[in-house]
Amino acid sequence: MKETKPAGWRKLRRKMDNWPKPALLALVKDLYDFSPDNRDFLEARFQAEDNAGPALERYRGKIIEQFFPKRGYGKIKLSEASKSIRDYRKATGNLAGTIDLMLTFVENGTKFTSQYGDIDGPFYDSLRAVLDEMSELILYEGPGLYPLFRERIRHLTDQAGNIGWGFGGALRYYVGDLENKLAGEPSR
Repeated sequence: MKETKPAGWRKLRRKMDNWPKPALLALVKDLYDFSPDNRDFLEARFQAEDNAGPALERYRGKIIEQFFPKRGYGKIKLSEASKSIRDYRKATGNLAGTIDLMLTFVENGTKFTSQYGDIDGPFYDSLRAVLDEMSELILYEGPGLYPLFRERIRHLTDQAGNIGWGFGGALRYYVGDLENKLAGEPSR
């Protein structure tokens, strides 16, 4: 039996080009009802200009849930938390919201290791990767956004203390770099 190849976006687009608006709305509604991920994506897309709001909070909740669920212990599925950041960014393109979610990721990862003790290298590598990407976004795409996040970012150095695996030092480096380049004063 021959396996059929998916139609692809171009083919679907051609079919939808002449659809009436009610049919397109019905399709979007079906997609919305089909899965929570679709629902979150669509709601975020229509709140793209908001730097806060229910969509951002839903994605933030998904990140926090990986570290500190309402019940039980965190499963720390960092790929799920990272996916929430990517999904939000893809849905909205909102830079401030994306930076906010990245900071939420690093804050909760730092809090988690402070509360539960040393984790492992891959855990800290994930935190460092998000911290690095967040720092790059602030420096090169949104330096004017730094004042919105400055206190939260500076507070991370207090939380990091002497966390191992080089994470505490990396965190202090990134915060110092942001402070030197964007605030004009050295970090604490």
